Amino acid sequence: MATDAFTTAGFRLSVISEPQPDPAARELFPDGFQDLSTNPNFLFFVVEVPRRRGTAVGYRLGQLASRGSRAEPESAPAPVRWLRMTDSEIEITAELVHDLLQEQHPDLAGLAIREVAGGWDNQQWRLGDELAVRMPRTERAPDLQRKERRWLPVLAPRLPLPVPNPVRIGEPSARFPRPWTIRTWVPGEPLDYTSISRGDHAADTLAGFLRALHVEAPVEAPTSSDRGAHPKKCTDGFDHFLQAVAPGGIAADVRAVWDAAVAAPEWEGAPVWVHGDLHPANVVVSAGTLSGVIDFGDMFAGDPAWDLAAAWVVLPAGAASRFFDVYAHADEATIRRARGLAALKSLILMLMGQNGDRGLPGGKPTWGPAGRAALDRVLTGGLV
Repeated sequence: MATDAFTTAGFRLSVISEPQPDPAARELFPDGFQDLSTNPNFLFFVVEVPRRRGTAVGYRLGQLASRGSRAEPESAPAPVRWLRMTDSEIEITAELVHDLLQEQHPDLAGLAIREVAGGWDNQQWRLGDELAVRMPRTERAPDLQRKERRWLPVLAPRLPLPVPNPVRIGEPSARFPRPWTIRTWVPGEPLDYTSISRGDHAADTLAGFLRALHVEAPVEAPTSSDRGAHPKKCTDGFDHFLQAVAPGGIAADVRAVWDAAVAAPEWEGAPVWVHGDLHPANVVVSAGTLSGVIDFGDMFAGDPAWDLAAAWVVLPAGAASRFFDVYAHADEATIRRARGLAALKSLILMLMGQNGDRGLPGGKPTWGPAGRAALDRVLTGGLV
């Protein structure tokens, strides 16, 4: 089986060709593999959907008859393959979180516990008014939390916006076999549930935040295996996502933006700190402007263009030019790469929105409109 995986906009998407389903998957979904077994060139998209009990199942999001043509996606995609199975059958509940606090941090166990909607690798619980408990629920989540615990205390003091700073560590135990984190709560409403009304202020705020973040990273800073590359190394993924979403009559315009990014020179500077996953669900808004940045689990050292894509993905229409003027450290090549990456991220947001509209687990109905609006900004917002 040949698999290309892309983790963008907070989701791990896999494009699988020449599928050879494993026996366990055949037993789980025997009907779902009949067409796959007879067509070795069949391509399909799957999204890993973490469940509360620690497993992830793949759901077909779109399908291609071949790499050069697109078949209409099914109206109700079916489960096609277990992508990841874990031994954990522990359901994360408020009672469990309280018990873990009582065992390891009893001074905090009396605070109110409220589940926070959203999340992918981690499930979050509000703890009182100023803290949150971050509980891992996918296999990669503990490593992401370790990265945040190691580096956010280093970065946070110089960042001009609140970020979720780790303050306590939960150790693996008989009740819960993975490490977990208590961190500061960043107040505000995620952008995928609200909007920015003060565009100039938000542009200035985001530019100042990224100028502060995008400094040369130390040699021991983390790298990324699934993001951070030059767009030319992501073309297969872009092709798949473009064909899966097929945004009406603008596909050629989207392709032109991507081709310009692929043709742009590579980042030649030293690797800088990059958030790596800036999109509407990972920034919060208060009083009509950006008030915080969350979810640093995918941070890495590399090309800042991966964050600068937020000029289109996060900011409202007309704000990108002001953003780059204030940021002041992006040359034309970097802006071209950033704009292409913004197109890629927009397509994936749209794909996740479609998934949500179909009622699939892990779908994000609010992401579809956010992705389409971002793509419109990419195409009409100027800058190279």
